[in-house]
Amino acid sequence: MSVLIVLIIISIFLASGFLFAFIYAIKSGQYDDDYTPSVRILFDDNKSNDLK
Repeated sequence: MSVLIVLIIISIFLASGFLFAFIYAIKSGQYDDDYTPSVRILFDDNKSNDLK
């Protein structure tokens, strides 16, 4: 039974660590640009065709 309590405590610390990392990523601006990834496939980035 004591092992179960230790596992619950460890899982709470691990979950709070992931929550802290997620909040830090949001506050640092990692998810600010939500338009460019959706249209990136439309841009032609192939430079080898320019040499021909």
